[in-house]
Amino acid sequence: MLILGPSGSGKSALALQLMALGCTLVADDGVRVEARGGQALASAPEAIRGMIEARGVGLLAAETAPAAAVVLAVDLSQEETERLPPHRDIVIAECVVPVLHRVESVHFVAAILQYLKAGRRA
Repeated sequence: MLILGPSGSGKSALALQLMALGCTLVADDGVRVEARGGQALASAPEAIRGMIEARGVGLLAAETAPAAAVVLAVDLSQEETERLPPHRDIVIAECVVPVLHRVESVHFVAAILQYLKAGRRA
């Protein structure tokens, strides 16, 4: 999953919450994305591999995956206003990827994890 948004929007906080639920970090504060075999593939620049920023705590060491397919994007710069939003897509590295907008609810992180595990129905 690729987390999008401006500085201070909560990208690292969302990543930390997902990591606490068992997800593995690829990169924080900078990710390299390229198309390979028709799929967007994310990897970390060497200089920041194995680190994540926790605002107010500092730079933390983290286990990371060397690369991962981008199967979902979450755009924290846009808030979801619909109860059952339409399917939305974004183009990343010339590949079409589903995108979710930020949801201001305690269930958002769990919903993202379930989306990654089982997908979304119509």
